[in-house]
Amino acid sequence: MVSFILSLVALILGYLLYGRFVEKVFGPDDRVTPAVAKADGVDYLVLPGWKIFMIQFLNIAGTGPIFGAILGAKFGPVAYLWIVLGCIFAGATHDYLSGMLSMRNDGASLPELIGKYLGRNAKMVMLAFTVLLLIMVGTVFVYSPAEILHSIWGSSLFWIIVIFAYYVIATMLPIDKIIGKIYPLFAFSLLFMAGALMVMLFVKMPQLPELWTHFYNMGAEAEPEKWTDQIFPCLFITIACGAISGFHATQSPLMARCVKSEHMGRPIFYGAMITEGVVALIWATVSSWFFYGSPAPGYELIAAVNTGFSTSASAVVIIVCNDWLGVAGAILALLGVVAAPITSGDTAFRSARLIIGEWLHIDQRPIIKRLAICLPLFISSIAMLVWQIENPDGFNIIWQYFGWANQTLSVFTLWTLTVYLVRQKKPYIITLIPALLMTTVCTTFLFVSKQAFHLPENIGYLLGILCLVVALVWFIVWYRKEKSKLV
Repeated sequence: MVSFILSLVALILGYLLYGRFVEKVFGPDDRVTPAVAKADGVDYLVLPGWKIFMIQFLNIAGTGPIFGAILGAKFGPVAYLWIVLGCIFAGATHDYLSGMLSMRNDGASLPELIGKYLGRNAKMVMLAFTVLLLIMVGTVFVYSPAEILHSIWGSSLFWIIVIFAYYVIATMLPIDKIIGKIYPLFAFSLLFMAGALMVMLFVKMPQLPELWTHFYNMGAEAEPEKWTDQIFPCLFITIACGAISGFHATQSPLMARCVKSEHMGRPIFYGAMITEGVVALIWATVSSWFFYGSPAPGYELIAAVNTGFSTSASAVVIIVCNDWLGVAGAILALLGVVAAPITSGDTAFRSARLIIGEWLHIDQRPIIKRLAICLPLFISSIAMLVWQIENPDGFNIIWQYFGWANQTLSVFTLWTLTVYLVRQKKPYIITLIPALLMTTVCTTFLFVSKQAFHLPENIGYLLGILCLVVALVWFIVWYRKEKSKLV
């Protein structure tokens, strides 16, 4: 528990200290924001700051900081280190700067920002890449809540139909009609769940592996025949939303179009990411008890579990909430777990609609034009979902591709932010280091992953290092050219 407490304190201090430093680097001012200058009553409109925070938090959360943290906890307490350092120095910085840069560019979507700072070719590639990622988000965030709801009542097919029907309505309506009204309630449910579990952790005070005594891959020790993933790069892909996630940069422009003042940016963008990091930290700790707790792992203390270390993330959520929080608490907690992915799914489709509309210069105030953009998105998602259901390991395959695509998107976002900071003559090091790290993570994972090239690890790691060197040399060459232009 000591590692958990220190990590929790570090996240809070990260928001108070480093978050303020990042805010100072960007330099918010009193200029008119897009919510005021481009108000259209659909996507551009002023919302209260507390409501924007709750919506932003729910948009970026999904099941990522829960399922990702549960899977990441199988590596052992080293997951704490990635959650804390990744969240403070990479994820929250990434979210804040991408949200503020969108605000400075009239609420521009991520592909537009990438095109402005990395060039037209990068924009076109990332346009297709981003829309595909958003469709994948909407798809994977249908299946997991449907399975959880199925465990309570009804069939999975029934809940899939209900969730898709909700997606259609929420994606089409103005942002204040559904999202602005019910998202704060769902966000409260998710925060209640995390808070209740944290209280129970302090009540139970389980003996857990500490970072300084178990700084190695505990999963490989617990189940060596099945658990073959390495800490690097797999942990950095597994825990995304609790540390850094490119998906967040597609969501921040939604709220950048609703903020009345730039000075509200740090609590909304940086603060929401730190809050998500806290949620991931809590679930990583709960899962650490479930898989490694002393004197006996949690699954040995719960009669309903017979899968041990191999217990799925969704099963861990249901089992722990029922065992720790009772019937009433479990219902409210599960509401948060179910609502989070559904709401992230519908805002993913909403982001895709806005990105396509912005690219094609389509006025989206008429509902018929919104529908024309949305129909192909929903049809593509349904086709992907059918394939996922028909294939035994379909969900895991899509989730792994989603995880890699998600982190790859963060790479492009971080390089975009680095170019912006260089051109503004600001301390670009705050995004350059995370950009180099995530470039290495994503390329290495591509080389060693079973779903990609699946090269021998020594060759895959060597190629990953080579990509790091190439990226660094490319930046140095570009920086010198850019510096000569700025003189």
